[in-house]
Amino acid sequence: MRSTSHVPRKRFGQHFLHDPRVLAHLVEALQLSKDDFVVEIGPGEGALTDRLLGKVGTLEVIEIDRDLAARLGKVKVHVADALEFDYSIFPKGVRLIGNLPYNISTPLLFHLARYADRVRDLHFMLQLEVVERMVAAPSTPAYGRLSVALQALFRMKKLFKVGSGAFRPPPKVESAVVRLEPLAKPLVVNEELLRRAFSARRKTLRNALPGANFAAAGIDPTLRPENLSPADYARLSMNSIL
Repeated sequence: MRSTSHVPRKRFGQHFLHDPRVLAHLVEALQLSKDDFVVEIGPGEGALTDRLLGKVGTLEVIEIDRDLAARLGKVKVHVADALEFDYSIFPKGVRLIGNLPYNISTPLLFHLARYADRVRDLHFMLQLEVVERMVAAPSTPAYGRLSVALQALFRMKKLFKVGSGAFRPPPKVESAVVRLEPLAKPLVVNEELLRRAFSARRKTLRNALPGANFAAAGIDPTLRPENLSPADYARLSMNSIL
């Protein structure tokens, strides 16, 4: 299945994972079983796909590059844009994995978050900076809108870092693998409130979110957006009309 003759396309943000040690480490972290329904996003040349075959009950892939999709003959291929794909077509409990294109990683994560109640877990290779933003704690420089939106829905853990030499062509940044597991009791955070808050992150909450009911939510309006936890944003969402 795997081919090294494909020329990586910048418009798709293609950096193909090829390091056998990293691939083995990733497969080990997945703890796969024959009962798993796995969907790989962006299989590329199929290096990870090859290692998943035979280890899971069902394996399907989503690939936007038609040339690459044509070479993935051993699995069911959805030739589609992962950013627009309807993941609800897969059975509940699906496991999503992939080496996500760095140029669309943040909007793709927001898109996938809409299906949090349908997935068992998600394992992704991402730019290290993005992973650090995902798992960041409140009142730290990396904490922001992405942190809150995902932490309201998932328990997340950075598993291990990956150097640029593990890819072809090598990216200019370090990467990392992250695991996301849906929370048993997810928080409901208003997306518009979150967007407004972090578009004015240097302002106090009172100035960033005029009209929000801070008293009802038990939140100090002189704090800044990065000081609030996901639970704080959930309370603010419940008690405010924007």
